[in-house]
Amino acid sequence: MREYFISFDVHCAFTEVAVVTARGERVARGRCATKIPDLTAMIQGVPRRRYLTFEEGPMAGWLYRHLREEVDELVVCEPRRNHLVAKDSDKDDAIDAEKLAHLFRGGYLKKVHQAEELDRALFKQHVGLYHDRVRRRVSEANVIMAQLRRHGVFVRESRFGDGDGRRGLLARLPESGALRANLELLWQGYDRLLEQEDQMRRRLVQLARKYEPLRRFVEVPGVAWVRAATFFAYVDTPARFSSKSALWRYTGIGLERSHSGQGPVRVQVAQYAHRLLRGVLLGAAATAIRLPENPFHDQYVRWTQEQGISARNARRNVARSLAATLWGMWKNGTAYRPEWVAIGGKTAEAFAAVG
Repeated sequence: MREYFISFDVHCAFTEVAVVTARGERVARGRCATKIPDLTAMIQGVPRRRYLTFEEGPMAGWLYRHLREEVDELVVCEPRRNHLVAKDSDKDDAIDAEKLAHLFRGGYLKKVHQAEELDRALFKQHVGLYHDRVRRRVSEANVIMAQLRRHGVFVRESRFGDGDGRRGLLARLPESGALRANLELLWQGYDRLLEQEDQMRRRLVQLARKYEPLRRFVEVPGVAWVRAATFFAYVDTPARFSSKSALWRYTGIGLERSHSGQGPVRVQVAQYAHRLLRGVLLGAAATAIRLPENPFHDQYVRWTQEQGISARNARRNVARSLAATLWGMWKNGTAYRPEWVAIGGKTAEAFAAVG
């Protein structure tokens, strides 16, 4: 039975389509509207066995859920890895689609996980929107603090959280109606973002309580509802990872090895990883370390005081321990058990030098 490899170069208005055989022969190239009926008809015009790929992007989850039943395999791929598409010779949408089909045929694409259920995809979107709102609020606060610094007023965000604090800051500024008007406008935007952030957080917690694993995650020191929901939404399923080391690399707290020729073996923290999950896990580790009488605090003390590991590397070790704990609870369906939290001595030593 012949095999056909279909690739889409997806845009809002249209999608470029290329089809090649397992031997690399191009059998079709075309364009259709980016609408599910049109894309489905294009796919059904290709005999089975047929395989489909397109790059990860804003529409990837929507296309994945609607088209996966039309093909024998669907791979949503990581665009950063597709250097041939970006750098080789001539470039336009049709050429990119055909090159992507050849990469697919050769097995050179890195698959990007997609949520199988719409409910989980929507929950992930809400978590992402909440974090985006936090970033916008922080950005707006930084703009306000920068405006104050221009006049020698150095304060933290917490100082302008209420009317009294703002009136005190205005009293320290030059007498300028334009300056005060600008700050009032900025504070209005900040207040609106803060209100939206609070509303979205309450909604996030309300949605998170419906998922049984999350009700167990929040029992872990350092992990409250937002961190638990973020880990749950972006990992999606523990079955994605064959080992805790793979999970650590994905979340940006694991190690990568590089070696060439007779040179030394270099081990460093994974560079291309999920930055949001890395921040969540490192933040959870910092919180757990500050809380007394929990195994993660005890690990940190042992690594820093008994083994001489730096505070930074010890915190990253704690983050790995936390991630492994959450992953194990999720995979095995178990509750949090403090006595089960441990990283063996060899593992700690392996991470100590490079953290």
